[in-house]
Amino acid sequence: MAKLKLGPIADDKPVKVTLELPADLHRDLTAYAEVLARESGQPAADPTRLIAPMLERFMATDRAFAKARRAGGPSATAIG
Repeated sequence: MAKLKLGPIADDKPVKVTLELPADLHRDLTAYAEVLARESGQPAADPTRLIAPMLERFMATDRAFAKARRAGGPSATAIG
């Protein structure tokens, strides 16, 4: 079985954000949640709970973002 980029979803207090997703993306999130549940042996998470960990993973592996953040540019101050 393929190794997914996300691991089990941490149970953390969320911050509410309103977001509209294209239907295709929501279907893909639902499918991803189902595969993740099978691989982790946990019940399937609400697909919307995958968005934050996916964004975290994306930003953590974006080299240009890391470089800009280390450089301390204006956008880096607003980020963290």
